Amino acid sequence: MSETLKNQSLKPRLELLNITKQYPGCLANDQICMTLMPGEIHALLGENGAGKSTLVKTIYGVVSPDSGQILWDGQAVDIKSPSKARDLGIGMVFQHFSLFETLTVAQNIELCLSPTQLADIGNLAARITKLSQDYGLNVDPDRYVHSLSIGERQRVEIMRCLVQSVKLLILDEPTSVLTPQEVAGLFNVLRQLSNEGCSILFISHKLHEVTEICHNATILRGGKFVGDCEPANETPATIAKMMVGDLAEQDAGYEKAHGEEVIFSAQSLNLAAKHPFGTSLKNVNFELLKGEILGIAGVAGNGQEELMSIISGEDNRTLKGVFTLDDQDLGTLSAGARRRNGLAYVPEERLGRGAVPEMSLSENTLLTHSRGFVKSGLVNWKAVKDYAKKLISDYSVKCHGEFAEAKSLSGGNLQKFIMGREIGQNPKVLICAHPTWGVDVGAALAIHQALLTLRDQGAAILLISEDIDELFLLADRMAAVCDGHLSPVVRTEETSIDQIGQWMAGTFINANDHAEATA
Repeated sequence: MSETLKNQSLKPRLELLNITKQYPGCLANDQICMTLMPGEIHALLGENGAGKSTLVKTIYGVVSPDSGQILWDGQAVDIKSPSKARDLGIGMVFQHFSLFETLTVAQNIELCLSPTQLADIGNLAARITKLSQDYGLNVDPDRYVHSLSIGERQRVEIMRCLVQSVKLLILDEPTSVLTPQEVAGLFNVLRQLSNEGCSILFISHKLHEVTEICHNATILRGGKFVGDCEPANETPATIAKMMVGDLAEQDAGYEKAHGEEVIFSAQSLNLAAKHPFGTSLKNVNFELLKGEILGIAGVAGNGQEELMSIISGEDNRTLKGVFTLDDQDLGTLSAGARRRNGLAYVPEERLGRGAVPEMSLSENTLLTHSRGFVKSGLVNWKAVKDYAKKLISDYSVKCHGEFAEAKSLSGGNLQKFIMGREIGQNPKVLICAHPTWGVDVGAALAIHQALLTLRDQGAAILLISEDIDELFLLADRMAAVCDGHLSPVVRTEETSIDQIGQWMAGTFINANDHAEATA
């Protein structure tokens, strides 16, 4: 145990005793026990569906357990709501931020404070400024949220907790949308909080980060406690094996491919943002080669969504002479016509864009894969169901069969189904956004292998991800996007995480504001 923890009180900050939560058809938490000491950075690990979300929602008062007990500083407590949790000193930063873009930082933080808390704080802006200086957060209370980067927004969420004198900070996938430099800054803040006695519950699928910063870890599988460890004494591979058992074979690295034939190109792509808070694309140029993966890194909100939307045809503005697929101009075709010409698309948003929540998996298959299933306006439902069953089997999708609604699946299982549906069309080009975001180790491995198999069959893949480690693992060539600009494209083995991280922060823009990406 670290010196930090040795010097803290021996009394636990938080104890969970036999926490159980049953949902219809699912035992989410089965008599789970866990202890957090003051100053401890504790990882909560497990596959999607392991019970992590239910457990932290119980601690934060979003969910009430069916049985079990929560002890806070040695006293039994009943946390009926997030406001009760905040009164105790528990703060949580969710994976999806809950900030109002048209309000300032101070206004957003004020919304979470009671009149009594506001009175105690006095000058809120001054309090934010002081805490920002104390922790190196660089949070300006007068900035409007829409003007902040993703990393800055996360710091605002942490500031909301600090203003309330947090004693336990819960972080759900805190590094999934940060540059390497921002991750380092976040870890400095967490270590400072830990040294001051604040307990931190850290949920992440990035196991190398767990081994770097966490003192202890609790591992869940199928709603049950299956083990704990001191991450500093483990490797990502050994932790993964505890999480998923024999399925924990890790991505040890894949041989890079070198394509030669251009299948898709984007030339001089300039596109004004369609929405007030969108990002305009500025002179974007790149090529996709058969049998290669081009990875594009970047912090969310820098033009990735606009790029995917205009290539896939979701953004239906006509751009003549900008995109070509097999020498055919795509910019004048509808989204359906682009698909018929060999373009497949896995969007960032699984529910709502990748799949319709209330529709069955069989019905969702037809959204993008109707060829061979529809004739003269009539659907061959037997063929559709058989194909959906095949996808479920081939991609090990955990569900209640082909009639299961998309919304009933965990994020990782739905992502595997969508990936299988798109890859099953044998596309010439696959555009894929954040393929393993929020996905557990086993599902991520299956998705990685599916992408590489498609690449090796000769397809070209455009892979956009905020996970820089994933890009270095899978991509044959890499670039970064910042404020609608695309950096030069380089072979993965010729660059570094530090360089890509700097490009994600925009260091290439001033040097050559209209640089053309080169193969």
